[in-house]
Amino acid sequence: MSDRLSRLTAPVTGLLFVGLTLAGAASSTNTPNSDASGARVIAFYVAHRHDQRLGDILFVFASLFFVFFAGSLHGYLRRTPAAQGASALVVAGGVLVAVGLSVVSGIDYALADVPSQISAAAAQALNVLDNDVFFTVSVGGCVFGLASGVAILRGARLPNWLGWVAVVIGIVMATPVFWFAGVVLFVWVLIVSTLIYLRSASTAPVASSDGG
Repeated sequence: MSDRLSRLTAPVTGLLFVGLTLAGAASSTNTPNSDASGARVIAFYVAHRHDQRLGDILFVFASLFFVFFAGSLHGYLRRTPAAQGASALVVAGGVLVAVGLSVVSGIDYALADVPSQISAAAAQALNVLDNDVFFTVSVGGCVFGLASGVAILRGARLPNWLGWVAVVIGIVMATPVFWFAGVVLFVWVLIVSTLIYLRSASTAPVASSDGG
């Protein structure tokens, strides 16, 4: 039973991460640009208060499950001795992504909490932060992608092309178009989750029968 639950960790957490992220994006509305006035920011959050708060909560739970997925991926990759070093960085990257997403969601939630009771200056400042505090997500995605790619290319039991895709994701995450890498990451996570589930049984340790 414990082995079966262990095999389910990657597909379940990967699916929840992707599903909750997409649900959060669908619930939320594009926020005002960084140069928007405080009055415009307040008017936006008054009109979209409930949708934004729901989206923020979904994003926070998505980030939580991404950490669990990263831990599950690390556990699978480290079974290959040559990939152990790189696999440790997978968890570090996953944690950074989760921290970044949680911070951005927290700022947005603060704006949507009582928008009619904050000053225009405070609303404008928080909106700039909401738009521009993305470096932690970018750095975390870069570390996660590069570490996953290197681990796979060092012989972990996943197709090499997934390793190269992960490397590209990691590189693009460090650029201004990191959002595009995030879209590709969703597909990558779903494919990797499925393959880990299918291949975990064959990589599980077999108990010795000689009593030694």
